[in-house]
Amino acid sequence: MTNNKKILALSLGGLLLAGSVQAQENKLYLFNWTEYMDPEIIEAFEARYDVEVVQNYFNSLPEMFAKLNAGGVSQYDIIVPSNYFVPRLIQTGLVQELDKSKLENLDNIMAQFQNPAYDPGAEYTVPYQWGTTGIVYNTETFPEAPKSWSLMFDPEANPEHPFALMGDGQVSMGGACAYLGHGYDCTDMNAWKEAARLLIETKGRETFSGFTDGTPALQQLARGVTHVGLSYNGDYLFFKEEDPDSFATLDFMIPDEGAEMWVDSMLIPAEAPNPDMAHKFIDFILEAEVGAQLSNYNYYASPNAAATPYLDEVLTQPPVQPSEADMERLRFTPSLEGDALQTFQQLWSEVQSR
Repeated sequence: MTNNKKILALSLGGLLLAGSVQAQENKLYLFNWTEYMDPEIIEAFEARYDVEVVQNYFNSLPEMFAKLNAGGVSQYDIIVPSNYFVPRLIQTGLVQELDKSKLENLDNIMAQFQNPAYDPGAEYTVPYQWGTTGIVYNTETFPEAPKSWSLMFDPEANPEHPFALMGDGQVSMGGACAYLGHGYDCTDMNAWKEAARLLIETKGRETFSGFTDGTPALQQLARGVTHVGLSYNGDYLFFKEEDPDSFATLDFMIPDEGAEMWVDSMLIPAEAPNPDMAHKFIDFILEAEVGAQLSNYNYYASPNAAATPYLDEVLTQPPVQPSEADMERLRFTPSLEGDALQTFQQLWSEVQSR
């Protein structure tokens, strides 16, 4: 990361004895995306509850899921996954229901986030932030860039400049589906197969630089290693503010064919060492001024209605708040289970191996 602000971090390798974690009641283990938490919020929470917050990081949802399955379910107190992974976490028993009697600030949540389709009744989740996944491109390289996935999938639109796709299979497959006219949120088997063939063809082009997730993709773009990539609106704006010279020629767009809108939520793993403190942390984030401070720090939209009066102006306009036209094109990535999930994983494995 290019941010110089100091964040307390501890990398927990492979195995951490669950008993040793459980014995440390004055610690809270937070498993979050990189650069997604204001250090001052952590300091304020630590001071209020006389606790040490230990932060661990992931760059993709498959990485998070794999670490939970490898023992992380008893190592972390809070995880922050995106909406379409929530049903998978619930169905596999990796998370526990919330004790809403310990969450006094639930009423601060905006109405549209109180009963989400990915967690009916919000029994497991509390929304953290929401945003979009779009294309970041070099405006000098593409001064008249089409507002389209063609910058990645059409060799005529981008014949010679390096580009990267996202390592999250559902996002890259969703982009291919959108470009082919099937919609970003397609789940039709034939559409998936067509999208997989397009991705395999795209991988075979000399200008394809690989699958690169969010923040690393922005770093490649800033260094000129790639000229087109996929990332998140808040990350793009965050780094643009931090390093305006490197990002001066980079712009963010929502393709006209459609793209992803997502909600990241806070959940408590099934065997969390300190679930009581986890509830305190969630309720702390739901406080009006803390919720606004979080969004003002990382440039993502807040699902907290009470935070609205305290938000910086930049959060009220694109790319943080998409235009009405772009909102109509945004879709949630589908939550997959059973045969559909198995089929998708087989197709994605074929894309990766070819």
